[in-house]
Amino acid sequence: MPALNPSKFRAAAHRAMALAALHANSSLATRLSRYNAHMAKARALETAGGA
Repeated sequence: MPALNPSKFRAAAHRAMALAALHANSSLATRLSRYNAHMAKARALETAGGA
C-alpha cells in the first residue's frame, strides 16, 4: 500500500479553494487574485511533493 502524500491532499484542497474563489460574491479582480494565489500554492505543492 503506497504511503499517503499530504502535499497531494493540500494541493487538491487549494485547487478546490481556487474554484470556490471564482464563484465568490466579490469583484472580478478579487476573485481572480484569490484564484491565482491558490493555484500557485497548488502547483508549488505538486512540484515540491512529487504529486
